[in-house]
Amino acid sequence: MGAGHSHALFVHRHSPVHDLPPEVKITASVLFTVAVVATPREAIWAFGLYLLVVVAVALVARIGLGWLALRSLIELPFILLAFALPFLGTGEKVHFLGLSLSEDGLYGAWNILAKGTLGVFSSLLLAATTSPRDLLLGLDRLRCPQLVTQIATFMLRYLDVLAEEARRMRIAQRSRGYDPRFLWQIKGFATGIGALFLRTFERGERVYLAMVSRGYEGRIPLAIAGTGATAGQWAAAAGVPLVAAAIATVALLR
Repeated sequence: MGAGHSHALFVHRHSPVHDLPPEVKITASVLFTVAVVATPREAIWAFGLYLLVVVAVALVARIGLGWLALRSLIELPFILLAFALPFLGTGEKVHFLGLSLSEDGLYGAWNILAKGTLGVFSSLLLAATTSPRDLLLGLDRLRCPQLVTQIATFMLRYLDVLAEEARRMRIAQRSRGYDPRFLWQIKGFATGIGALFLRTFERGERVYLAMVSRGYEGRIPLAIAGTGATAGQWAAAAGVPLVAAAIATVALLR
């Protein structure tokens, strides 16, 4: 499943984090994010400690901090929205460099920036240390709904296949002197999309029937899935969410 595919976010390394079972990393990442979200926005010190935890995990996993920073730019639109809140917020005002800023808006901007960035970092670390195939395997071991894992499995398996099919259709069109790219050529583009959809549906139907004939029942076979994480591996990964929970608890009680 997913063999031979390239995945931009997965960073192949030999590290203790990479070696952990996927369900352990998924659980730790989710619990860490929950602790971050539960932290009051006024506890600025707590978010600094969370960042230190993320940096520590990245160093153990041998993931470059520059790699994390570059790919975290995906949240840039939300950061731009956050920067607008101090000017749009209501309530008590503070003055800085001649600007009248909303105190509640400043806290709101900080809340989005800090929690959003830490959540993105957590997700990136999970994606960098776990291949897409293993992510699906981890979700299956965590008893994620079968419909979700089945759809994700097929999407992962055939995303590159469909992209290659679309590329071949594009080359065939251009080799015949037809290159629909403008609004008045939308009919040719729509025809190509319709043909690609039909080919996709037919191929998916054939693959599904072949899988069923070989004993597929909606879950990853045990021969592939393995036995899952050991108690020691769960304990090793529990450090991150436990530290995050302790920080969140102190922040809530102060």
